[in-house]
Parts: sequence; structure tokens; C-alpha cells
Amino acid sequence: MKYVDEYRDGKMAQQIAKHIHQAVDKSKTYHFMEFCGGHTHAIFRYGIPDLLPKNIKMIHGPGCPVCILPVARIDSAIELAVDHGVILCSYGDMMRVPGSRRRSLLKAKDEGADIRMVYSCTDALAIAKDNPDKQVVFFAIGFETTTPPTALIIQLAQKQQVKNFTVFCNHVLTPSAISTILESPEVRDMGLVPLDGFIGPAHVSTVIGSQPYEYFAQEYQKPVVIAGFEPLDVLQAILMLVQQVNNCTAIVENEFTRAVTPQGNVKAKKLVADVFEMRSEFEWRGLGLVPYSGLRIKTKYAEFDAEKRFTLTLSTGKDNKACECPKILRGVKTPKDCKLFGTKCTPENPMGSCMVSSEGACAAYYSYGRYQLK
Repeated sequence: MKYVDEYRDGKMAQQIAKHIHQAVDKSKTYHFMEFCGGHTHAIFRYGIPDLLPKNIKMIHGPGCPVCILPVARIDSAIELAVDHGVILCSYGDMMRVPGSRRRSLLKAKDEGADIRMVYSCTDALAIAKDNPDKQVVFFAIGFETTTPPTALIIQLAQKQQVKNFTVFCNHVLTPSAISTILESPEVRDMGLVPLDGFIGPAHVSTVIGSQPYEYFAQEYQKPVVIAGFEPLDVLQAILMLVQQVNNCTAIVENEFTRAVTPQGNVKAKKLVADVFEMRSEFEWRGLGLVPYSGLRIKTKYAEFDAEKRFTLTLSTGKDNKACECPKILRGVKTPKDCKLFGTKCTPENPMGSCMVSSEGACAAYYSYGRYQLK
């Protein structure tokens, strides 16, 4: 398949790995964070750690939309379905993420709540049209990649006057999270998370472009290389980061030129700007309250905002104390550092969101057997 097979060429991977080994300074250790969960899975799926020099350490970031949603927001979604009696439409991964007392959407569904898995927000709007006597809520999550479809469906619901449809908005923004990581005590003061550079998100960058990352490169002197999800993409990005660190440069480079431009998708960004505005702060699992990191529905579309139509209880639910997911999302720990990993916490019986999501670091470690390596 064009643009896939050539980026999975084993011989070419060996050549790039050889260049990386030649480029590294053996007297130093390189710490690179891949922000996106898709990159985490690509790294483990294709055995990239085995191709890298021992002095290159990959740190897993919070770029998994299911993983970063806090317990309180899951509790609110359950409340919508159980206490308000709505038909709640959710993506599949969110169904098994535990909220307070390990109660999930799936468990609430088993108890009788009308919670339905959908593949897109258009499915949710169709359900609303098919059930005009019921309130239907779409549980919207995700980074900048999934925000434009949600914006479009809200515009469509207004145009078609679907009065029984609302959106529970949990869309979040990548740049704010990167800033919070770089400003965190673990990075700036305590040195618990040494960071020399970032592999920038792929799909997110197709929407927002490469320009938003220039601030991090300049302000924090951290190089950023935007990369695709194929193994050669990731290896090339690592090589480019090594070269920048060696040359003491900190700029934004775009390895994923076949899909990412400096400006991004201008039409999609205008669509999002019409429907959404920034929240002053939004809670992320592992990062706490992050300033200007979440979106809410604008007043002109308020009739489609579930948080305005329904009165929700402010949940004080917390993560399982034994689960290290919050620290894993901050890059402070790896899945292997969690006592629950691979024993009490498995994909079949997840204790935390990092094991539930197909993009979670714990799921990646478990699925590809990395936890077995010493």
C-alpha cells in the first residue's frame, strides 16, 4: 500500500538505526518524549527500542484522550445516563474506563442504563432522530483531531433542529498539555523527568499544523520533530532529535511532510472556532487542572450543550491509589513500575485508563510483551 509499505521497510529501518548509533554521543543520555499514544504503540509494535542505542530513553506522554480524562468526568457521564435517563452515546474505549468505585459506563449499562457504543458522532445524531421522545447525549472526547467532527455535528443538529440532542464536551488541547509538562516541578525543579526533545503528534498536527510547537522550541529550548506513525517515521524523527541535541539547536522540524503543513487544516480550525471556545482550565488525569487546555460549546450553540441542559453533580471521585496511571501519563513512571500491572490490572480487567485504551502506554506494554523484558 502506497505511503505504508515503504515506511515499514526493514532494511531501511536498519540503515536509519545505524545512523542513530553513529550520531549519538556515547557520553550523554538522550531523553525524548513521544506525546501521542499512537507513537507509543508504534514504538512497541515494531520493536523500535531494540534498534536504539542504550543511551536513548523514550518517555511516554499523556497523548491518549481516553487515558487523560479524569474520574470526575466519567462520573458525570454515568450520571447523565443513570440519573437523567438519557441515551448516552460513547466511543468504545470509554465504555470500560473506571470511574469512582471502579464503576464504568459498561457496568452502568449492565445495570440498565441506556448507553450505546458509536463509531462516530453522526451515529449519535441518527439515534437522536430515531428517538425523538428521548434525550440523547454524545460523550465527546479527544484532541484536536476529533474536535472538527463534533463541531460539524453540532452545526448540523442546529440546522436540522434536532432538539433532543446535546454534546457532553471533553475535547482537550495538545499545546497546553506540553506547556504543563515542561512547567511541572518534576521536569523543571526535581529532575525526575529529564526531557531533551519531543516527537510531535501526527494526527493532531494535520489539524493545527506545525506552527503551534514553535513556542515550546523557543521558550523552553526543546526540539520538536513531528512524525508519522510508521516505524521509519519514528526512527527518522529520533535521528533528527539526536542531531538537534548534538548541535545545541531547538527548532520545530516536520518529518511528516506528506500530511502536515505549517498552517494545518485551515477549514477545520475555522469550523472549531465557530462552535467552541477555550475553558479557563480543565482537569487532566495525571496533570491536574491545566489552564486553557479544554474546549466548551459557545453560547450561540448552548442548546446543544449537555452541561447547560442538565444539572450535574460535581464529583470528587479519585483514581485508585494503587494505580500509577497518573504518574505514567506525566512520564514519571513506566507501566513496569506499577505493582498492579500484568497481575491485577490487565486488558481484560483494567484498573486504570492506561490499560483500557488502545492508545494507552500500559496496553502497549502488555500487548507487545515489553513488560517481560528486564
